[in-house]
Amino acid sequence: MGQYTDEQLMRMVMEKRGKALEELYDRYAKLVYSFAMKTHGDAGFAKDVVQLVFTRLWTTEVGYDPRRGLFVNWLLTITRNIAIDQLRKLKKHEAVMPLEPADWELIPDDPDRHPERVASRKWLKERIEEAYRHLSDSQVSLLQSFYWEGYTLSEIADRNGEPLGTVKSRLHQTLKILRRHLAPAGEEGIE
Repeated sequence: MGQYTDEQLMRMVMEKRGKALEELYDRYAKLVYSFAMKTHGDAGFAKDVVQLVFTRLWTTEVGYDPRRGLFVNWLLTITRNIAIDQLRKLKKHEAVMPLEPADWELIPDDPDRHPERVASRKWLKERIEEAYRHLSDSQVSLLQSFYWEGYTLSEIADRNGEPLGTVKSRLHQTLKILRRHLAPAGEEGIE
């Protein structure tokens, strides 16, 4: 299956060919896990997000459209949306059952701190930080609020006293800049 592109594999997944999903999992599970860890920092949370992302790929009725961008960007958008949904569920749950400081020591450490995962997260973090240098402070703040803190665009617009259209436009421009600086060599022109 390694000879197939992500697009071809996703088409096979839509046809319910399990080997294609396994190949996509092998290619992207670490990236999805790293993204989920960045969102919340909890290994159990990240594992749940990985499972939900790949379940979504298997059950989706609307597949990947290569005309709308790279597969990895589409996958990370799905990951982001699922992670935000899970964060919101956690916040609701924590509001009902707050964790006392005395219980914090009972939380197990992350047993999955393998050097490969640490290096993968570090590499991705370095690439993102390098790309952030091409952004203004307001663009970085927008990405932080939207992608990592889970605010909706409407909430960000209200918080900043800006029209929603302005926030959407700034996000679109910011993502274009990031895409240009994060794209692998030879893919800079892909949009």
